[in-house]
Amino acid sequence: MWEGLGLQVFLMCLGAVLCSAVATSAPLEHSHRHRLSLHRHRERTGKEGQVLHRSKRGWVWNQFFVIEEYTGPDPVLVGRLHSDVDAGDGNCKYILSGEGAGTIFVIDDKTGNIHATKTLDREEQAQYTLTAQAVDRATNKPLEPPSEFIVKVQDINDNPPEFLHGPYYARVPEMSNVGTSVMQVTATDADDPTYGNSARLVYSILQGQPYFSVEPQTGIIRTALPNMDREARQEYDVVIQAKDMGGHMGGLSGTTEVKITLTDVNDNPPKFPQSVYAMSVSEDKVSGEEVGRLKAKDPDLGENGLVSYRFIEGDGMTVFEITTDTDTREGVIKLRKPVDFETKRAYTLRVEASNTHLDPRFIAWGPYKDTATVKVMVEDADEPPAFMATSYSFEVEENARDGTVVGRVHAKDTDVANNPVRYMIPRYTDVEQFFSVGPEDGIIKTTRPLDRETLPWHNISVSATEIGGHHQDTKVRVNIKVKDMNDNAPEFATQNEILVCENVSPGKVSPIIYNVYCTFSQQKLITEF
Repeated sequence: MWEGLGLQVFLMCLGAVLCSAVATSAPLEHSHRHRLSLHRHRERTGKEGQVLHRSKRGWVWNQFFVIEEYTGPDPVLVGRLHSDVDAGDGNCKYILSGEGAGTIFVIDDKTGNIHATKTLDREEQAQYTLTAQAVDRATNKPLEPPSEFIVKVQDINDNPPEFLHGPYYARVPEMSNVGTSVMQVTATDADDPTYGNSARLVYSILQGQPYFSVEPQTGIIRTALPNMDREARQEYDVVIQAKDMGGHMGGLSGTTEVKITLTDVNDNPPKFPQSVYAMSVSEDKVSGEEVGRLKAKDPDLGENGLVSYRFIEGDGMTVFEITTDTDTREGVIKLRKPVDFETKRAYTLRVEASNTHLDPRFIAWGPYKDTATVKVMVEDADEPPAFMATSYSFEVEENARDGTVVGRVHAKDTDVANNPVRYMIPRYTDVEQFFSVGPEDGIIKTTRPLDRETLPWHNISVSATEIGGHHQDTKVRVNIKVKDMNDNAPEFATQNEILVCENVSPGKVSPIIYNVYCTFSQQKLITEF
């Protein structure tokens, strides 16, 4: 092939059948037939002229193939070198150099047969570059120029698909439409993707049906059932398989786990567990005190489960108020103003619980609210007696004899028991004990005559204590005015000396001016002379 001297190389394409019959004569016969066909091709090129003859310098045989992972008892025949100058007398010697020459690949220097002596793995090295040459056995002089060729390791399906990033975790909203994409899983196969179907993967779902499906070619996982409800089931364990050989029988496979969690949407309205709630409050409670709590349950999470409460009707809307406890999601009913058992003993309220955040996709599933009735009973408290007036004012004349009636205070027990009341004057309000009060009738009397000029007003307190119960008491202010009587004669405020000049004529006023002070009760009379 090189201007008269050609090196013929015959490729033994050892397919999958070679693994079971490489030592038989069938491959040699195939190689022989291949050699003959190449020889006839060379003869045709010689007859077609120089240009076509020289075009064969491209070495159309420059790729050999050997199947990987062959484990037969004999070395694998890769191919055969033959030179036209080889007369078969043993003077032509074939030599081999390059990657793996002498270790992986060996050549019979007489026949030119090339064998692979070791098991090859395409995933470790996919091809080897070698150089072939024919030399004179006696002189080692080249009979032809050397030529480079490649031995490619032919792939077999010896690597299963692998999911390098598993296990996987994915989330998808509950109630998603069928076909909603959850995630994509991807497997890799170390086999040659350009040869056969060894690396052609097909995905399937082994566990997780009928809830999910997987696209065979892409590995995209999608929802397969409508109305999957997180409140019924939140997590799914899905197993995805990737199989090579296009999914056909005999292909290798690998699996991975995918844990899919349904995320929450607001698809549930709040719901009161009962339609009527009974509460009670004592009449002695003050504004702002808690009366009771109620809770509408919402199985949704986060803001989807937030609930607000309000009164929508009832006879206690001005007496009570309702707020939301953000920690417990309860409606808290409190007193807006005090209640009175003796005035009104029961209230009825209508409470509405509603979601604060609505999802437009599920508005038609509403309404997202619920109502309940709250009945509040007012409890009687043992209250102190109550005076009929907030304060009392009386008048009494001064110098009235002891036992004079000043006035009367009245208190009563407002409780249902209506216990009798006992009256008394706390001594610290009437230290000198000018007055007394009837313990049963509340009549206030003087205990001695009073002097207006000494003390014109007396401010005392009267307490009323219920007899029985918890002996609670209450006090009231009593203001007593002492009325004036004309019981004081005029008198000079001071003793004065009058000096008269001697020799003053009778009836003549002295030029000296004197002030005379006369006292009539509380008035002053001033006279100037």
